[in-house]
Amino acid sequence: MKKRSKRYQNLIKTKKIEKKIKLSETLDLVKKNSTTKFDESIDVSIRINLKQSKGGDFSLRTTVKLPNGSGKKEKIAVLCEPDKVSDSKKSGAEIVGSDDLIEKIASGKFDFTKLICTPAMMGKIGKHGKVLGPKGLMPNPKLGTVSNDINKAVKDIKSGLVEVRNDKDGNLASSIGRKSYSTEKLEENYNYFIDSIKKEKPDTIKGEFIKNTYITSTMGISYKVGGK
Repeated sequence: MKKRSKRYQNLIKTKKIEKKIKLSETLDLVKKNSTTKFDESIDVSIRINLKQSKGGDFSLRTTVKLPNGSGKKEKIAVLCEPDKVSDSKKSGAEIVGSDDLIEKIASGKFDFTKLICTPAMMGKIGKHGKVLGPKGLMPNPKLGTVSNDINKAVKDIKSGLVEVRNDKDGNLASSIGRKSYSTEKLEENYNYFIDSIKKEKPDTIKGEFIKNTYITSTMGISYKVGGK
């Protein structure tokens, strides 16, 4: 049997499983149990219904721009044409390049968490999908990472645009802030995130789209929203 740490055992004692509690109270408990020294991420985990009445299982991949941001610091790289490099450097991206950036990607020597690409450069970056894809770095128009408006694309990511994608079992997760956020800001982000996911429900899925929802922190315990 896996041995739990003393810290975890103390946290689990605070968990209220006997009654339904309000969202604000759940967030307060999650923040209270964020006892590490660093600014833990507050995360929401959702299981959605994938079963469509026709057409096979549904797959969700989208972005949500949280009103108060996620608190995550992204290191953004921009891949653009040589004549756009100078202007793109003013966008706020940490790395900007053209063929030189492609060479770094090809060699596996790159250090960024998001890659934005102009449409004209997609033909050149496409063959490196096997390297970028598994790391979740391949630019995608649906995710706002393929654009001619570099300034807007960088600003959106910096201001709290989060990517959402379900696994084969219908589970998806996202950060909705940090423990340093006020409960009000976390609650606003949570409600906006849930509403955004609900809007993605296709007509071919009957019944409830969101099956269950949990909130936790990086090193804390999870709480089911809405009760047991």
